[in-house]
Amino acid sequence: MNKELTANNNKLIIMEGLPDQYKTAVINNILQASSQEEVQGLITASIKVLEQRGVNATIIHSFVDRVNLQLSWFSPMNKNPQQWSNIAMAKVILYRWKQGASDTTSNSMRNV
Repeated sequence: MNKELTANNNKLIIMEGLPDQYKTAVINNILQASSQEEVQGLITASIKVLEQRGVNATIIHSFVDRVNLQLSWFSPMNKNPQQWSNIAMAKVILYRWKQGASDTTSNSMRNV
């Protein structure tokens, strides 16, 4: 079952179920975003959902790593310019989140 979450006027489809399904839903939303601001909102919302559900910080870090890894598998030859821009922006945001999360005990987004 899908739910829709609105964060900062951005919509994120949240998958109820397995973590891989959630990761896939987040990646699909990143690819379909219409701006870099929307990408940032989607990533922020996806991490906040995990935090609000009480997901362990180690699992959230693993989730971020797996999303980043899967994004790195895409080829610019197989994506349109907006999708490729979204992928690049998502990787930057995820990297910054990881840096911020490793500097503090909080898992919230900082300076992204």
